[in-house]
Amino acid sequence: MKVCIVGAGAIGGVLASALGTHLPAADLTLSALARGATLAALRAGGFVYTSAQSPDTPPRRVAVQASDRASDLGPQDLVIVALKGPGLAPAAPAMAQLCGPDTQVLVAMNGVPWWYFDHLPGACAGLRLESVDPGGAIRARIPTRSVIGCVVHLSSSSPVPGAVHHVIGDGLIIGEPDGSASERLAALGRLLTQAGFAVTLSPCIQRDIWFKLWGNMTMNPVSALTGATCDRVLDDPLVRTFITRVMSEAQAIGAGFGIEIDQTPEQRHVITRKLGVFKTSMLQDLEAGRALEIDALVGAVREIGQHLQLPTPNIDALLGLVRLLARSRGLYPA
Repeated sequence: MKVCIVGAGAIGGVLASALGTHLPAADLTLSALARGATLAALRAGGFVYTSAQSPDTPPRRVAVQASDRASDLGPQDLVIVALKGPGLAPAAPAMAQLCGPDTQVLVAMNGVPWWYFDHLPGACAGLRLESVDPGGAIRARIPTRSVIGCVVHLSSSSPVPGAVHHVIGDGLIIGEPDGSASERLAALGRLLTQAGFAVTLSPCIQRDIWFKLWGNMTMNPVSALTGATCDRVLDDPLVRTFITRVMSEAQAIGAGFGIEIDQTPEQRHVITRKLGVFKTSMLQDLEAGRALEIDALVGAVREIGQHLQLPTPNIDALLGLVRLLARSRGLYPA
């Protein structure tokens, strides 16, 4: 099986390392589409994997064929997309070269994806989000029929290019955009289970995506705006109240297109607070000078709210503030 990782960072590195470790070498050709320092590191020594759960275990190296040209790698059986949102449109033309007629594209990204409403009935059926896919450039190169959705429930980091540090978690939720229990979904579930992940097959992957987004769309940008870890964000009563108001607006938006969330924002805060002291991925990106993942997390939610004609004053404020922060650092297009 030919598997290519697009987005060889923290999440992509964990997925690649697991596949390269647990699957027999004769059954797998593992590659990565990368560039710059990451490409150089992968060519020199592959992925270097460490785990917080096994601190005394020596680093594990996982060999991978790496290139910055998709034509070198050729059509794949499985393409795993673990990019941050801003990197998807620039990578889409190369990704199209990795896809044959039967290639599966596992989209392991945060936020609302470009294909989200293609098979979802209700008030937003068929809605195409300009905030996520301006002009339909991604859709033109990666059709929904190739996509399998994925929600990642694990924490990892990439301290230097090519290095992957797995902190905690091994959960993956995967599902077809049309909700079907297809044979290719079942086969992919078996493959990822063999690689060591706790896999759940979802009958409505859009619901799982929205539920994770419901928390990410607030904690990520607020932590970037304040520079605070999540425990400090939630321990400030005024900030916690603002986050609750944003989540309430998003909850109403989800209900408007048929995805109900039974939790209250306060119940979600309690769960998040139990995770302790940690930096969100957006705060880490800000500190590292990387482009911020704003549109898929916040901009798309606002766009859906506008389509449904629902008021979003708190979402608007959050989007405006974090977008201005990113633009002032050169981390978001002017």
